[in-house]
Amino acid sequence: MMKAIYYYFERDLVKWLRGRITVISSLVMPAAWLVFVGLALPTKFTDNYIQFITPGILVMTTLFSSLQGGSLMIFDKILGFLNKFLAMPSPRESMLYGKILFISVRGLLQATVILLIATILGVRILNPVNIVLIYLTLFLFSVLFSALSTMIGLYLSDHDSYAAVNSMISMPLFFTSSALMPYDVMPAWLRTLARLNPVSYAIDSTRTLFEGGIPVHGIIGLAIGAGVVLLLGTYQFRKAVV
Repeated sequence: MMKAIYYYFERDLVKWLRGRITVISSLVMPAAWLVFVGLALPTKFTDNYIQFITPGILVMTTLFSSLQGGSLMIFDKILGFLNKFLAMPSPRESMLYGKILFISVRGLLQATVILLIATILGVRILNPVNIVLIYLTLFLFSVLFSALSTMIGLYLSDHDSYAAVNSMISMPLFFTSSALMPYDVMPAWLRTLARLNPVSYAIDSTRTLFEGGIPVHGIIGLAIGAGVVLLLGTYQFRKAVV
């Protein structure tokens, strides 16, 4: 099982690393968001907006990276790899786990770039333990959404359809979250949506870690959510017929 998971992980990792432009853009774009939004957007509710927005950019990057899992699945389906993989003797869910592992590792690499640039710009994290917990929080969040996107990709047949679904999921989730502003300056209707938004849940947990606290309930909640979606994905892959 572990060998099969590593095979699928290595396959997607090697394919990603061969596309140098893709690698560079996936690392540069999140950093650009941090710099241009964090430094250029005028705000009145804080004197250090870059400190406030960094957790939101980290979670946003992880969200967008995770939702690309569906594209990877559709790519394998269109080229005929998926049928072959599902017919192999290794457990079917190992393909799901391998893709989730790759997507999560890629997202954490992007997060590392953001953290380094944020540190250069003056953002500080009070405790080294909190840095580890930030990575854990982002990993759990990535598992949740990469499992969801991979399940969606298993049922869709082309990239255009998935791109539409991706946009319908990612943009509303990000812009109705607590990424760009705190709850107390939001309009009432937006505040309600933001508090119900799972992306806000991850952002608030990450922001607490930046402030030196430990969001036990937030991390446990993300772990439960990731576990539930992963179980659903495992069931779906075991029953998949392509």
